[in-house]
Amino acid sequence: MRIIGMLSGTSHDAADAVVADLWWTAPGEVALHSRGMVSVPFPEGLRADLADRLPPAHTNLAEMCQLDTGLGQFFGSVAARARDELGDGRAEWVVSHGQTVYHWVRDGQALGTLQLGAAAWIAEAAGLPVVSDLRTADIARGGQGAPLVALLDALLLPDDSWGALNLGGIANLTVRRPSARAGASARADPFEVTGPAGPAAGVTAYDLGPACALIDESARWASEGVQRMDVDGVRAARGRVDRALLERLLADPYYRLPPPKSTGKEHFHAAYLREQLAAGMCPAPDDLVATVTELTARLVADACHAHGLAELAVSGGGVRNPQLMARIGALADGVRVRDSEVLAVAPQEKEACLFALLGFLSVHGVPANVPSATGARAPAVLGSLTPGSAPLILPAPVTEPLRRLRIERTPPSEQQLRR
Repeated sequence: MRIIGMLSGTSHDAADAVVADLWWTAPGEVALHSRGMVSVPFPEGLRADLADRLPPAHTNLAEMCQLDTGLGQFFGSVAARARDELGDGRAEWVVSHGQTVYHWVRDGQALGTLQLGAAAWIAEAAGLPVVSDLRTADIARGGQGAPLVALLDALLLPDDSWGALNLGGIANLTVRRPSARAGASARADPFEVTGPAGPAAGVTAYDLGPACALIDESARWASEGVQRMDVDGVRAARGRVDRALLERLLADPYYRLPPPKSTGKEHFHAAYLREQLAAGMCPAPDDLVATVTELTARLVADACHAHGLAELAVSGGGVRNPQLMARIGALADGVRVRDSEVLAVAPQEKEACLFALLGFLSVHGVPANVPSATGARAPAVLGSLTPGSAPLILPAPVTEPLRRLRIERTPPSEQQLRR
């Protein structure tokens, strides 16, 4: 099955679309071959409209309707481009994460989530059925709706000495948790995964806190709006860490919450950063960038040590920030830090491949959340389905849960693609 996996992250700078071939190789085993990725920058007007409506800004239903439509039309154009450039003009499904505009968490419990980018516009542009709204089913079962990447990470990580880190707007971490480490009080996980090292009793995955979200905001402030991000980590490398401000940032109550937990830009946004500086702390511009970069590195390093990790595979936009990666490596002393190529997945393609996999499982009726990671009461089939230009025809349901994933470098045959 050829699937276009697509997302726009919390940095909302571009939409990424991977064209992936997926097929069943045996009961409970899926193979994935990536045909490549296209990344299309947001149109400037659409990006500005989105930025103006994100929390803590106030908006109205008319503006949200216009934004939902504009995002859907943009995502549809990206899906059609990916289909033509990488899929030889054909694909069977589009899986769209959409653009997160709000993740509703109260007292540590996720109550709802909202991703915009109307699926019908994507289906119209690409002529393909669409899987969308991938987080709500997990939340409806008591989960956080995140991190959904726990499924892919759990299947890729060789053993419990490894961790998988994603540095997007928010940093999230996945570790495999053997039963010996889980302890008697841990939740029994009905979704067991099998990786190269054998069965795991569960997976721990959660949002650590901000990554590029606050780094981008500090770079925008430091450059008076000229820069959207700290390109190549230059400002952070030039600045000095303000230790008093760093300790104030580390005092945020979110960091002391136990997993499962999730967060987003509705918490860590520009106004949040201004509030921290309102307490009389006003570092030099580059010092602010260095300080929030150090914050993310500290969060990652502390988590690596807490989980006893020896290896860390990193993906996401933060991989392109050499100063952030250097500080993680320095603070996570004793942990070997590399990008996710070490697990056979390109760091910029990983999340789009994840959504292709989630969509593949959804249309086959296979649960794709990991309850031990999200906190859900039970596994759930994720997503809502929107027909394309033809009647919606689903493959025969698969009753065997996914337990093994193979990353294939060689494209499949036509016969394999029909599985």
